This record gives sequence, C-alpha cells and structure tokens, in this order.
Amino acid sequence: MDQKIKDLELDRQSSQKTDTYKSRSSLSLMIAILLALLIISMILSLMVGRYKIPVGQIVDILTSSWQSLDVYDNQTIVIRTLRLPRILLVVLSGMGLALAGATMQGVFRNPLVGPEILGVSAGASFGGVLGLSLGFSAGASLIPFSFTFGCGALVLAFFISRLARQSNNLGLVLAGVVVAGLFGALTGIITYMADPEARLPGLVYWLMGSFATTNRESVVFLAVISIVTILPLMGLAWRLNVLSLGDTDAASLGVRVGLMRWLVAVLVSLFVAAQVAVSGGVGWVGLVIPHLGRMLVGPDHSRLLPISALLGGVYLLLMDTLARTMTSFEIPIGLMTSVIGTPVFAFFFIKLRGRGWTND
Repeated sequence: MDQKIKDLELDRQSSQKTDTYKSRSSLSLMIAILLALLIISMILSLMVGRYKIPVGQIVDILTSSWQSLDVYDNQTIVIRTLRLPRILLVVLSGMGLALAGATMQGVFRNPLVGPEILGVSAGASFGGVLGLSLGFSAGASLIPFSFTFGCGALVLAFFISRLARQSNNLGLVLAGVVVAGLFGALTGIITYMADPEARLPGLVYWLMGSFATTNRESVVFLAVISIVTILPLMGLAWRLNVLSLGDTDAASLGVRVGLMRWLVAVLVSLFVAAQVAVSGGVGWVGLVIPHLGRMLVGPDHSRLLPISALLGGVYLLLMDTLARTMTSFEIPIGLMTSVIGTPVFAFFFIKLRGRGWTND
C-alpha cells in the first residue's frame, strides 16, 4: 500500500514537471513568434512610405558607416534620421502602454481599466498644449512641460484621495477622474483662446497624437524612462498574481497591498506622462492589448506581461505605418488607435458585462 502511494506521488510530481516544461516551452515559442513578427513589422515600416526603399539598401544603410553611403544619400537620411528613430519610439510606446494597461488591470482587479485613469494623460496633454501656446515647437522641447504636468497630475490625484481619506481603489480612481476633468477643462480653455491661424491647428493636431516630430532626443528620453518603469513592472508579475486572490489573501502571503498599488500607479504614470510628452495622446492601447494577451496565454502575469508588451509594440507600429502610408497626408495616430480600439473594447465590455475579476 505504501509503495502504491509513493508511486502515485512520483507520478504526480512527474506530471507537474512535464506541465511546467510544456508551459515554458509554449511561452518561449510565443515570444519567439512575436519577436519575429516585430522584426518583420520594423523592416516593413522601414521600407514603405513616400520613398520606397528596398530591403538590400536598408541593410547596407544600417550596417555601414556614413562615409560609405554616398550612393544612398537621400535614402540614408530617410532611414537613419527619420524612419528608424520613429520606429524605435513607436515600439517603445506600444510596449510600455500595453504593459502599463496589463499591470493596472491586475492591480485594480478589473479588465476594463487602463493606464489613463489617474488623470496623468490629461495633465501631460495640458502641459504640451501650454508649451505649444508659449511658442515652443512640437517635439523634444515639449518634454519638460508634458512630463512635469503629467507627474503633477499624479501628485494631485494622490493628494485628493488622501484628503478624502480614500486610499482604496475607488478613491484613487475617483480622484483621477477629478484631476482629468480639471486638466481637460484647462486644455480646452487654452485651445479656445489660441490664435485660430497661427496656433490652433498645431494644438489640435498634437492632441490627436503623432510621431511625426520624433528625433533622437525623444527616443533617448523615452528609452531611459522605459528602463526605469517597464523593468520594475515586469518584476512585479508574481505579486500581481497574488493580488488577484484578493487583498486579504495577498496580505497573508506577505504582499503589502497598499504599497504595491501606489508603486504600480507611480511607475505607470511616469511612463504615460513621458509617452504623451514625446508623441501626444495615444489611447486604447493599454485597454485592448492586454485582453488579446490573455486570449493567447491566460491571466498569469509572468506570461501575460511580456506577451502584452510585444503585442503592444507590434500593434502600435502597424497602426503608425498605416497612419503615414494610407493617404497622401499623415493621419494622427490617436485617431487610428481609437478607430480600432473602441469597437474591440466595446466587444470585451459586452462580453464581460462590466464585471471585474471577482464576479461570476
């Protein structure tokens, strides 16, 4: 009898090891597929545009020194100065927004929230509009304005929730709604008062989102912010899984629930503020992409976070490529993501019936 029990236990352990191996293998395969898709999308984006450039020339331009590229003078400028920095910025933005959405949905235990709920996007947008109205050009010069006011919106949301003595999820979300409404109104006032010929078109176009003004400074800026925010968020996967069990169970397992929520909110807000600073508003990525990730790998955040990040990079890059190649003029990227994101989000909302994780 004892021998049979031992045999059953050995079989169970062997089965668990096999399942773990299969799970890791499937995740590695999925990551490899998405990485290949991302690389293909980047090459395609380098090729297409007003100047069609063959793959062979792209390889020569990317692997050679400037002095040896006289024959590709115009193509070199297009690839190295315009398209490559833009592609890198788009990929970083898509990966960060998707990852931010997945972590926010995990922290709030609700699949219908996104990284914009704390009012940071509204604050950063106000900062950008303020900078434009003061005569600064779109691009790296707006980064100090947008980033400062985006972070200020986060601090204000925290302050309001503290004053209301509401440190839970609902209190922070309501404070974010208040802050977003305030900065949205301020943005509207500046837009209304802008010169309709000299300032207003630039303000409206920037608010709709665009990567057209990308330069190396903005890429470096967002890359640094990505390292500071995305890597720590990736390291919180286990705690996000524990938090999905409920606050009581998570606390009993050693997770400091309140501190973790504030940490995630700060990291997400910093990235969103930086993203708005370099490209204007780009919505719906953090809402839609995590749902697609769950369809592929399930709710386990150790699998969901890297998959969502890769999906976000591919998705936003494809949207940006379409935005600049579909017509003779460039469509604002915020409009493209909204056109795709709103019906997809509506589908998930109807399917989930507005429920969070815990309701049946």
